[in-house]
Amino acid sequence: MNLLTMKDICKSFNGIQVLKKVQLTVEKGEVHALLGENGAGKSTLMNVLTGVHSLDSGEVYFDGEKLEHMTVRKSEEKGIAFVHQELNLFNDMTVWENIFLGKEIVNKAGCCDKRAMIRKTAELFHRLDVEIDPTEMVDHLKTSEKQLLEISKALFFKAKLLILDEPTTSLNNDEIAHLFSIIRNLKKDGTSFIFISHKMPEIFQIADRYTVMRNGTFIKDGSISSVTPAGVTEMMVGTKMSSADMYEERPLGEPVLELRDFSGPGFEHVNLSVRRGQILGLTGLQGSGSSELLQCMFGVTASTGGYMEVDGRKIPPASIHKAMQAGVAMLPSNRKENSVIGGMSLLENMYLAEQTLSARKFHIHKRLEKKKFEHYRTLLNIRANDPDDSILSLSGGNQQKIFIARWLNTNSDILLFDNPTQGIDVGAKAEIYKLILQFAREGKTILINTLEIPELQKIADQCVVFYEGRIARILDHKDIDEHKVMMYSTNAGQAASVIETELANTDAQ
Repeated sequence: MNLLTMKDICKSFNGIQVLKKVQLTVEKGEVHALLGENGAGKSTLMNVLTGVHSLDSGEVYFDGEKLEHMTVRKSEEKGIAFVHQELNLFNDMTVWENIFLGKEIVNKAGCCDKRAMIRKTAELFHRLDVEIDPTEMVDHLKTSEKQLLEISKALFFKAKLLILDEPTTSLNNDEIAHLFSIIRNLKKDGTSFIFISHKMPEIFQIADRYTVMRNGTFIKDGSISSVTPAGVTEMMVGTKMSSADMYEERPLGEPVLELRDFSGPGFEHVNLSVRRGQILGLTGLQGSGSSELLQCMFGVTASTGGYMEVDGRKIPPASIHKAMQAGVAMLPSNRKENSVIGGMSLLENMYLAEQTLSARKFHIHKRLEKKKFEHYRTLLNIRANDPDDSILSLSGGNQQKIFIARWLNTNSDILLFDNPTQGIDVGAKAEIYKLILQFAREGKTILINTLEIPELQKIADQCVVFYEGRIARILDHKDIDEHKVMMYSTNAGQAASVIETELANTDAQ
């Protein structure tokens, strides 16, 4: 039985049609994958459903009722909850305060019943098998715990349909397994899910049915068991995608970046020598130290031992400005929290870093900055109209290109990319891989941290695998594969080496 039916949905902004007679049907108690590249119209369609945008034409039916003149509050009252990729929580409030914000329980005296709200929060977490202290400050939670808090918050108020937008982006394998277990249990109770993701293995693991969108139009829907990942990808991009390795071997320059016994929060005793034009991949399980290393190199955190040299000069610790002056740039993970300045335009977001470096200038020459913007828009194939538009008007992939332009605009030679394709569709990912290879050919040195091994197979000259804050292994390009990386990132590699040695000794005897 259908829970949600959206028929012939149309929506335009400023005369540009972004949704063109889109169809979407979700059954009760199913996980429905909503698929498409960034900019395909998925978010706009969900914003129409949840009352953020009004539709121009079309019909929406939910739980047997036609929905008209929807608002965000009305959609919540009907039982529709949207858990965004960029989590909407208040970090300076407690867990229970976030759950009951605007829906507080009051006692007979008209005062907030704090004990009742804490108790009900604890009961909810127990029912969902979520281990979070209701009195903890949200700022102290891990990203995975914040994700579960958002979902718990929606379920507490009897959501019949949960829209999950890239819910696994910041989760490790164990956390993903826990989330999927919760989803399956809720599905048995009749809760429905719209699951938005670009990770094909997860889609085929958790989804029952799918809908593919492209360029604001409906392409196809059906049972997930009736399609293949390659088939879905072809529907999303409109052409047959090549799975060929993009990697190209090329001559590397002299060493330009040296880490000697470099230690900091989350990692220790890292020794690396990185050459001009080299692409060095970093990976490991979540929290293994690779992301923490990049943050410390850029001065976000203070090193606790050893040193970093760029072109033979030691870089002072805990100084982002000194790192930038040395030609080091960083594209951080989590765009919303660490890159997007929502109140600024595309142009302002782009020239922000360069203007920080040249802070002694009294004026910003907007005409010159717009000329630079046009250069980077062409170079990076940024799909944007007016540089004065809000950064929030762009898809995730195009936002990320703006932030790459931000650092290219500083003429940096060492680029630290932390999970650069997070929440980006397959087409935009391919474009970013090509850009990284192009930067390397031009002599820039790139360190890229990612949990996705196929990314490193496409672009990395070497792969540094971390385990519990230390380098477990450095693999040359030809040796990078998921099996080997998993062995060393879980320390299984060491166990395998011990077994091999013991077997060799036994054979020798």
